[in-house]
Amino acid sequence: MRIVHLGVGAFHRAHQAWYTSHASDAADWGIAAFTGRSAQVAESLAAQDGLYTLTVRGPQTDKTEVVTSIVAAHSGDDMAALTGYLARPEVAIVTLTVTEAGYRLTAAGKPDMADPELAADIRAMTASLVAHAAPTTAPTTAPTTTLGRLVTGLDARRRADSGPIAVVPCDNVPDNGAWLKRGVLALASLVSSEKDDGLARWIETNVSFVSTSVDRITPRSVATDADAAHLAGWIDASPVVTEPFSDWTISGEFPAGRPDWGSAGARFVEDIEPYERRKLWLLNGAHSLIAAAGINRGIESVSAACADPGIWAMVEAYWAEAVRHLPGIEHVRYREALRERFANPRIVHLLSQIGTDAATKYRVRAAAVAIQERAAGCAADGCAAAIAEWIMSTTVATEATDTLGDSIAAAWRTPDPVAELVSLLSSELARQSDFVDAVRTHVRTISTPAQPHFANTDARKP
Repeated sequence: MRIVHLGVGAFHRAHQAWYTSHASDAADWGIAAFTGRSAQVAESLAAQDGLYTLTVRGPQTDKTEVVTSIVAAHSGDDMAALTGYLARPEVAIVTLTVTEAGYRLTAAGKPDMADPELAADIRAMTASLVAHAAPTTAPTTAPTTTLGRLVTGLDARRRADSGPIAVVPCDNVPDNGAWLKRGVLALASLVSSEKDDGLARWIETNVSFVSTSVDRITPRSVATDADAAHLAGWIDASPVVTEPFSDWTISGEFPAGRPDWGSAGARFVEDIEPYERRKLWLLNGAHSLIAAAGINRGIESVSAACADPGIWAMVEAYWAEAVRHLPGIEHVRYREALRERFANPRIVHLLSQIGTDAATKYRVRAAAVAIQERAAGCAADGCAAAIAEWIMSTTVATEATDTLGDSIAAAWRTPDPVAELVSLLSSELARQSDFVDAVRTHVRTISTPAQPHFANTDARKP
């Protein structure tokens, strides 16, 4: 076992675990996987010795295989196991699959001190982790946040003098390696004390933060996923269903080594930004727009929403703006492939899943494209329409939740909720009154189950 993963779920098992299993040197690598909040996935995997089925679901057929790269599975709160693994010299990599909001970092990549769980971790780690813990002993109060657990694990490695390691975030955050590095170093500095202030310095010297762009549409697991495994001849309590397409672009150093992921199709590049922007703006940005617009129209899945001509016209308009800011990278075939992937009726990707934490996602998707468009002297009307759909989707009751829900609710109580909600995404866009007016105009055209129609003309109302 040479890889530790934080946040094991369906996507990790369809992506990083799959790539590791298919690497030419897979036998030399194994993954110790830790859950996020619920221990259920770890319990199911542990009962199956880490084995699970992955069903690749195309438009007509399924292909099921058994993935063997996870060799141990633990609950996320098992800090003794986590610190024990990371104290081993042979462990070379920590991968993470965490949502944007799950890092509990600000847009600048610093710990969000207003987050109660992260604040509690900082207090506990300051009191016991650095100043008082024995070399490989977990703190008396186990961290509950991913960032707290990661820093605690890195401190255990430092104390054991086990050498350098690579941290590899696999998420939808732009420049995620550098962003996570800022957060980790800031947290390490916060929990340091006068007696032991070397943690941040050790991380700076010994930990490589690798940037990645990850892509494989993998809906949250549901009970019927086991049917595909059963048809293939397996009884599996932890199956995963995913699409045929997969992409992994990686940029950074691995000072203690890595699997031959390239033999499984991963791409290693010096400059990840073009790949990152293409995926984030075209796939993820379209997903967020489709989720919001579909929720507003009572649609439940991506494939069903893509069949709506009005929704697809908005996607095309948004894409036309985004691709103007993707120089030097192919995007025509990429968009054609995306339409086919989105339309796959056998991948039931629920809009409520995609719509979770939409405000945080919109900041680096439609809002980021709008900022580029406006800087180029363009109206960014496609982005304005996308943001208007998100604004109205916040009035519709769904299973989607948002960590910025209190701020969203507060915005709706102000005299000008549209301006406040645009500001929640980007203060720069909110200062541009003509853009806010364009968003407001689109908002008035949207009907939802909660709000049949905004017919007023007062500029300070939606």
